Amino acid sequence: MNNETTTLISLKEAMKRVDKKLQALEAQFKELDFTKDNLTQKFEYHSKAFSSQAAQDEMWTAVLTPRFTSMELNILYSYVVEVLICLHTHVLEKLPDLVRGLPTLASILRRKVKNKRVRVVWESVLEELGLQEGDITALCTFFIAHGNKAEHYPAKVRRMYIRDVTVMITNMVKNQILQNGLLKAVQVVEKGKAVKTSKEEKPSLKELIPSVKN
Repeated sequence: MNNETTTLISLKEAMKRVDKKLQALEAQFKELDFTKDNLTQKFEYHSKAFSSQAAQDEMWTAVLTPRFTSMELNILYSYVVEVLICLHTHVLEKLPDLVRGLPTLASILRRKVKNKRVRVVWESVLEELGLQEGDITALCTFFIAHGNKAEHYPAKVRRMYIRDVTVMITNMVKNQILQNGLLKAVQVVEKGKAVKTSKEEKPSLKELIPSVKN
């Protein structure tokens, strides 16, 4: 075996070793990429979870912070209740075959998560009324926080106590999301889109929505 042949064999062996090292490095890089992707996904999940929890905490603080008088609270509660009933009624009008399965707004909120048909109708109703999911979250939180002590005032009584409720909301509610939700609730009711609260509906108001606080 001459020197040229020996050199060629050594070169091939060296190339094989280099190739194996490259393959090992490639495998390590793939593993690192996989680990990085997993960590990124976990980070995004936890970030969303923390963000969601922080948003909920902020909303509850916003709902409980203003010191409303009994009269002011009852007036705001009345608008909130009428809009929530309005949402429930409008959805049922579009889904007459599901009336028995959607007895409350709470049932709609649960069903829309997995039922595409209910979700599409829900989104359609929100659009018709000029509302967004954030508004509903704010109104539901307000309802849960104050529903056990507030009283519904019909429109005539509300007008006796306060002439422009939007001014009161703007001055007293500093959280922008809650403020927008309440202002939109007033707008929907004043435009006549919300249904009137009847005596038969009042006993079921507490069942309108599920608790959103863990």
